[in-house]
Amino acid sequence: MPDDLLRFVGGPPAYSMWWLWLGIALILGVLLWYAIVFVATMPSGRLRTLPVVRTLHARLMRYRFVRTVRAITRQHHEGELTAAETGAALSRTLRSFLHQATGRRAQYMQLRAIAASDLAPAVPVLAALGEVQFDATSTADVDRLAADTEDVIRSWT
Repeated sequence: MPDDLLRFVGGPPAYSMWWLWLGIALILGVLLWYAIVFVATMPSGRLRTLPVVRTLHARLMRYRFVRTVRAITRQHHEGELTAAETGAALSRTLRSFLHQATGRRAQYMQLRAIAASDLAPAVPVLAALGEVQFDATSTADVDRLAADTEDVIRSWT
């Protein structure tokens, strides 16, 4: 075999630079995914202390609870819930929101304790919801109470 045929033998072709950039993008994507899952599964109390995530968490939480209030109102309009059941559901939703937003266990607090704390702006709505829930002769407008509940949630800081 003549020696001049060795000039046709060479090493493997080089990898394209696109493979490098694809690998870097995949690694960054996985790291971003882990960061999102880590932040999304943190307790609300911890999220309230993180400066960057705090505003996003508050906005997302307000959106979620307003959507719940609207679903309860829709169920009332469709006749699935009575006025008392609607009042109970709205009260439970508002108290859950207050717990998530402030860390105070509003679900277990009486109105006097809520009035004496930083949750005082929610007392009139909670009192009206309690009246609808427990007073069979109440003539309160459930739609107005739902709108008030939504206003308290949206304006909470």
